[in-house]
Amino acid sequence: MKRTALSAIIVLICVTAGFGQKAAAGKVDPAKDVREAFDRLTEGIKQVDAAKVMAAYEKSERLLIFNNNGTATLGWENIKTNVDATYAKVKNVSLEITGLRVEMLGKTAAFVTCKWKQTQEFEGKLESSSGRMTLTYKLIGKDWKVSHRHTSPDKPDATRPVFPSERDGQ
Repeated sequence: MKRTALSAIIVLICVTAGFGQKAAAGKVDPAKDVREAFDRLTEGIKQVDAAKVMAAYEKSERLLIFNNNGTATLGWENIKTNVDATYAKVKNVSLEITGLRVEMLGKTAAFVTCKWKQTQEFEGKLESSSGRMTLTYKLIGKDWKVSHRHTSPDKPDATRPVFPSERDGQ
């Protein structure tokens, strides 16, 4: 009787442990879908595919982009106009992302931060730039969309109004 009870307990422990491992293995990374949305955006940039890039953004008049050059653009239609005009003159894009971090802010919001380095041909001339970027994502329906992007260059133009103390500390 003791052997039967002991055997039953051991089997129960093994079965429970097996189910626990399956549950842990099946755990979904909540940031995975945001990372995939970010990857689709960067692939669109590398492919110079304006439609793919714009599909990554929330189609809203509240969409806000703080641009690398210090300007801001508001609204999906305005951003699309700018992307279409720029991408018509761009080719051979190379984009390197480092230090990528995805931070979930709940079930329907997240932000992504990274450093980037991009080279491209613009109107036949080779360009290179690098900097930091923060993107805010919202879950809209089943898709993660960028609702805000802030891009800062590593080396801002010397004519831009930046405090001297900010220039010296870089």
